Amino acid sequence: MVLADDDVLLREGLASLLERSGVEIVGQAGEASELLALVRERQPEFVIIDIRMPPTHTTEGLDAARVIRAEFPRTGILLLSAHVEVEQAMELLATGHRVGYLLKSRVTDVADFLDTIEQISQGGSIVDPGLVQELIAARHRNDPLEHLTRREHEVLALMAEGRSNAGIAHRLWITEGTVEKHVRSILSRMQLAEEGDDHRRVRAVLTFLEAR
Repeated sequence: MVLADDDVLLREGLASLLERSGVEIVGQAGEASELLALVRERQPEFVIIDIRMPPTHTTEGLDAARVIRAEFPRTGILLLSAHVEVEQAMELLATGHRVGYLLKSRVTDVADFLDTIEQISQGGSIVDPGLVQELIAARHRNDPLEHLTRREHEVLALMAEGRSNAGIAHRLWITEGTVEKHVRSILSRMQLAEEGDDHRRVRAVLTFLEAR
């Protein structure tokens, strides 16, 4: 196993913990470039990588993890971070095998930590509960249909079927004027930029279809 974290105390602590549990540590790195050199030389079965590493402490570790995944697809990768990096981590996590993501604050139970490593080594994918909650919250915050009423959902679904206002009115047993009010409300609630109504209507339908 190779460990990569610029926090020497944390890195040495993890190394000591893992070695006492029978895990062989074949190298440690404090920078992404050093990590890549180690992995290419030693070709470990598993790497633990801090997402934020020198020199900018943004996504160097994550970028190195992507390179490792591309060059050594069977190497298990566990990302560690003190922060919830939702968007940045999604691409790597979407590969769905031999990959995990834990917040550093979760690395407190030795047995659970070793179990996470074992599951990833066996081909599994582990995602920190904190990240899952953030993803759910992000989706909820970004749901363009969230504020539509039940009737507006029905109207938008019929718009997506290509029905005119008259056709929607006939289907829902309401007046065409009521449909027009619902459509205006839909366009407003979805916060579509002011453009021609026809264009906004198309955009509303496309957004509805993408959200399904």
